[in-house]
Order: sequence, then structure tokens, then C-alpha cells
Amino acid sequence: MNHPLYRLSKLPGGPRLATIEMPHMQSVCVGMWAHIGARHESLRQAGISHFVEHLLFKGTKRFNPRQISAAVEGVGGYINAFTSEDATCYYAKACAPHLDRLLDVLVDIYQNSVFAEDEIERERQVIREEILMYRDQPSQRVLELLGSVMWPDHPLGRPITGTAETVTRITRHEILEFTGRHYNTNASTIVVAGPFSHEEVLQRLKHLKMRFPGGRRARHLPVRPVARRAPVFEKHDVEQAHVAIGFEGVGRHDSRRYALRLLSVVMGENMSSRLFQEMRERRGFCYSVGSAVSLFDEIGMLSISLGLEPGNLNKATRVLFRELARLRDKPIGKAELNRAKDYTIGQLLMSLESTTNQMIWAGESLTGYGALVEPSVMPARIAAVTAESIREVANLLLCGERMGVATVGDLEKLPDFAAMIA
Repeated sequence: MNHPLYRLSKLPGGPRLATIEMPHMQSVCVGMWAHIGARHESLRQAGISHFVEHLLFKGTKRFNPRQISAAVEGVGGYINAFTSEDATCYYAKACAPHLDRLLDVLVDIYQNSVFAEDEIERERQVIREEILMYRDQPSQRVLELLGSVMWPDHPLGRPITGTAETVTRITRHEILEFTGRHYNTNASTIVVAGPFSHEEVLQRLKHLKMRFPGGRRARHLPVRPVARRAPVFEKHDVEQAHVAIGFEGVGRHDSRRYALRLLSVVMGENMSSRLFQEMRERRGFCYSVGSAVSLFDEIGMLSISLGLEPGNLNKATRVLFRELARLRDKPIGKAELNRAKDYTIGQLLMSLESTTNQMIWAGESLTGYGALVEPSVMPARIAAVTAESIREVANLLLCGERMGVATVGDLEKLPDFAAMIA
């Protein structure tokens, strides 16, 4: 088997370059990372990182919007972007012979977008429609509300898109000032995953005119302790009740994060998990139930979400909290632990067969840890987790003091979640 080779260097007068050499691949994926995201924004500018992400596809001095997409799609590739709490990534993928084209297009939009006033106004309306779309999806809306419960009055508690109000008031001047300050040499990274060596990519970048301004990486506002998280309910005329339950967790630098991930797998990340088996397969309470882990710099969250008929909500939540109590009270068995470890390691290794996922892994490593963390270290760290360490994390997290709840639906009365967790 060919193992990817990870390399990192600093371009002269430019950003960092990370490469993942994958000699066996036919495709190449290039990412331009700006180490600025939603958690760095003020309330006044909530959603500006995501707004800029949209606008970088709306024209440069060389390309109009259609030409940007056609340059990549015209050779069978695709181009896209995403904004997270910590970073913004612009990426393109195509067959390996088109690496130069991908680098040219991405570097150009990253450095030379013109932010035309008419394009800003058009995209402002597009984003407002995106915000309304998410509000009309109760399974998405309940997760937005959960964020506001877990981290009130903090950027982590706001939607990455911002709100219709904040997006409406962001000006072109603010956009230019924002990109000029944050899209700088020390807050930018180019990541290339594909059948190219680090030296080959360096050579190809020499042909591009890169003029990155100086600057620094943005600092985020630390999360303040929350004394009490009152449940939030939003009434919607929908058939199902949607519930999201969050527990304040550990951050991405905490060694207990591996036990936390396995706790989530056992709890609800796949069809053999406890919540899926107990609530869907055995009792038929719901179609959708699952858990997930979010990790940020200094804090995190373990979340559970489900959608079900309102008449089943009380019975289902009692069963759910009983399952959480089992995880606190008794270490999981050896067979279940091994299945969770094999699942977690297998999902990681299979996902990294893709050049896109390798590019994202490297970019997120550099954003979150400031270093290029090789995936090869992960299986040993996951394998080292014990059943007792998972139970310890369950006892630390699965308690009322760390819990927040959001509900969306057509309900007259909510269950007493606080009493159920006691």
C-alpha cells in the first residue's frame, strides 16, 4: 500500500504550503485556507466570514463569475468552499494534469476578488434566502437553537451564516477591511493533496504572482462559564417534534477527546449504537436519532438529536436519559468497546482515501493545532482508550450542569428534561 507523505514549508514572502503526496491517485485537490471563521466575528459583523466566502466566487480582475466556475468545471473538476467556526476554505478538485489551473484560479480569487457592489447586493439576497431555508428545516433549526443555549452571547452560539439583520448591514467597506486584515500571509495556507511531491508543487507556485499582505492570525473570544442553560422552544407548525440535547465537552487539545469520541460512537453515531437500537429498532419511537461531537480550541460539545411524533416525546426522552445513566453507571463491555474502536478507525482510514478529505484533514490540523498532524497517529490513540476512561468522561459530561436543550415543533408542553437527567 502507498502511504501519503506529509510535508509543510513556508513560502518566501507568502503563506504556508502543506502537501500530501499520494502517488497512486489520479486526482488532485487544492485548498486555500484562511484562518478566520465565525467564532472570530463581532456581533455587528456576524456572518461576514461566510459572506466573504460567497463573494470570492463573484469575480476578479481576470475572471467574471461564470469564468471562475467554468475554468474548473470545464475540465471535469469542481470548485467549492465552506466556512466553519475556525476557518474558511476554498477548494477545487480535478484530474492531476490540471493542477496548474486549480492553483491559478484559487490563488486569483483569494487575492484579487473585486467585490463589485452589484455582486455584493445580489449575494446578500442569496444568503438571506439561505438563512430562510435553514429556518424552514426544523432538524437544522433546532441545532442552531442548541448553539444559542450552549454558548449564549458568544460567537459559537450564533449561526455561521449570521442573521438576516447582520447580513443586511455589512458594507463593502467592511468586507474590504475584513479581507485585507485577515487574508494575510500568516493566516493563510495552501494545501495540495495528490500525486505530486512537495518540490513539484513549490516549483509550480513560482509561476504565480502571489502578493500576500503581512498580518497575524485572528484571536478568538474565550467562552465564559454558563451558570444555567434554560431550555429553548420554538413553535413550528410541523408534524414532528425535533429535539437537540447538548452537553458541554472538552476542547480539541484535551487528551480525553478520544474517549469522548468513542462515547459518542457507542451512544448514537451508527445503526448498532445504543440509542439507535433502543429507540428506533426496539421501540419504534423515531426514524432519526444520533449523536455527534464538536471540538473547538478550549471547549466542545457532545450533542444528541432526534425527530419524532410529539405524542412519543415524553416516553422517548425517558428512555434516552435512562441510556445515558447506563453509560455513567457501568463501563461498556469489551466486545462493544472493540466494535466502537474498529468503527472509528475504519471510518477515518476509509475517508482518507479521498484527496479532498486528505486536504481537509491537513487544513483542519493546521487551523486547530498549528501543526500537520498525520492520521497515522490516530489508530494507536483510539486503541489506547479504556472502558473506564469512557465511563469517566460520561460522568463528567452527562449531567444537568453541562446540559442544554432546544426543541422545535407543535407542542403544548415540554418534558422536564432537568428532572430526567438528575
